[in-house]
Amino acid sequence: MTQTLAAKDRIYCAIDTTDLDHAINLASKLSGVIGGAKLGKEFFAAHGPQGVRAVAKTGMPIFLDVKYHDIPNTVAGAIRAVTPLGVRIVNVHAAGGLEMMKRAGDAAREAADKAGVDIPWVIAVTILTSMDQGDLDDVGLKGPIEDRVVKLAELTQKAGLDGVVCSAQEITPVRKALGPDFKLITPGIRPSWAASDDQKRIVTPADAVAMGSDVLVIGRPITKAEDPVAAAQKIVAELS
Repeated sequence: MTQTLAAKDRIYCAIDTTDLDHAINLASKLSGVIGGAKLGKEFFAAHGPQGVRAVAKTGMPIFLDVKYHDIPNTVAGAIRAVTPLGVRIVNVHAAGGLEMMKRAGDAAREAADKAGVDIPWVIAVTILTSMDQGDLDDVGLKGPIEDRVVKLAELTQKAGLDGVVCSAQEITPVRKALGPDFKLITPGIRPSWAASDDQKRIVTPADAVAMGSDVLVIGRPITKAEDPVAAAQKIVAELS
C-alpha cells in the first residue's frame, strides 16, 4: 500500500470547522491538489450528512472522522447510516472491542452494497495523538504507548477492519506486527516549518512516509496558512 500511492494522494486535510461555506471553499481549492478532506465531529455535529454531501460535491474524497465508540449494535447502525454518503474512510475506536469492530465492518459492506457506493475503509483509532505516556497512566492504561497501540492494532486486524489511526511514532512496530497491507493513517503530522500546536507525538510528512504510513492527516499547516494551496503543494513536493 505504501508503495502505490502518489504523494498527493497520501495527504488528507483536516478541515475542522463549523463554517460550511469555509469548508466547501477550502475543499474546492484543494481538490486535485491533495488526496482528500477529513471532516470531524465538530463539522458533523453542526451540519450532519448534508454537510458531508456538500463538501463531497467538490470532488474531494472524504475521511469522516467520527470515532464511533458504543455498544456493537449502535456503532453498526451509525456506520450503516453514514456509508451511503460515499465516504472514503470512516473510523471507530479500537477500545470498543472485537465484536463492535466486526459489526462495524459488516455494516459498511452491507450498506455500501445496498447503496451502490464503494466500500469505505473502516479503520480504528488506537491511542489519540494528543495523549502521551502520562495521559495514558492517568486513565489507567498501564504500559508503554507502543505496546498499547500494537495490541489495539492486532485486535483491529482480527476484527477484519482495514487499518488503524496511530501516531507516526508507532508506525514501525505496527507495520512489523501487522504486515504491509494493513492501512496506517497518521495524524499529528507537522512539516518542519510548521508549529506543533497541541499534538505531543509528531513527525514530519517525509519521516512518516519513510516509516510506512499510507495516509497523512494534516490540518493547521494547511488550513491556517496564508495560502493553503501553496502550503499543500509544498508538502506534496517534499514527499515527491
